[in-house]
Amino acid sequence: MAIDPLTAKLLAQAAARAAARAATDEESRRRTLILILAPILGLLLLIAFILYLITSPFSVLSQWLVGDEVSVVENFQKEYGYNQQLGIYEKDYIEGSGQSYEGVVFTDGGREVIYYNQLDERWADTMYGTSGTIGEAGCGPTAMAIVTSTLTGTPHNPVELSEWSVANGHRCEGNGSYHSLIPAAAEAYGLSWESVPPDDPQAMIDALADGKLVVAIMAKGHFTNSGHFIVLRGVTAEGKILVADPASRKRSEQEWDLSIILDEARKGAAAGGPFWAIY
Repeated sequence: MAIDPLTAKLLAQAAARAAARAATDEESRRRTLILILAPILGLLLLIAFILYLITSPFSVLSQWLVGDEVSVVENFQKEYGYNQQLGIYEKDYIEGSGQSYEGVVFTDGGREVIYYNQLDERWADTMYGTSGTIGEAGCGPTAMAIVTSTLTGTPHNPVELSEWSVANGHRCEGNGSYHSLIPAAAEAYGLSWESVPPDDPQAMIDALADGKLVVAIMAKGHFTNSGHFIVLRGVTAEGKILVADPASRKRSEQEWDLSIILDEARKGAAAGGPFWAIY
């Protein structure tokens, strides 16, 4: 049976509309599916990336060095506590600058401890390497000046230890000192050292009670706003810790709860840290 032209035209239009609706419905389904899956896929990718960073930090670092080497290195150094430069508090500069600490010796611990301060007017402005002064960044060499002078019986001031640190590759330019400075300097000056487990309070008490000096690398807290080396120099009968803080004589004359020292020590320290018992 023949179909008149008008009917044929109407049928064709109806078929076209049906096809368009079908295409629109399919597109809507695709968009809906994308809206549902996109956040899920994004979350999975984020989780995978975080796991990759946790399990492969050094490989990620090596990849990023190509793009922005300076920024990545600086962030890495800060994360691991190498940024002792300007890590001490502003009040330490105010209280400690322009003074001489010559002849200061602590006698209230188990042994006499010779004290040096990085802000001492005799060397505070002396360069430590090429990017900072002893006053700004020399807590590591100053701590080891305290240790070597006390344990060897021969004076070794912060300038000497700073020069030794630079000459032997332990200066972290732009920040402070690599953690390797502590065991390396101890050995170079004829001393022995051992790590003190940060989760063993009794081991710390025993080391100090035995007359050992313990160098600690501290994170943000009572002693620093970023990273700072101090010397633990003794323990009282009540179990309080005595320190020799290279940036503060005031803090060096206080007694400290062992829990503060353990809690604020730099987690993930290198070279056997965060505590080195030296004898």
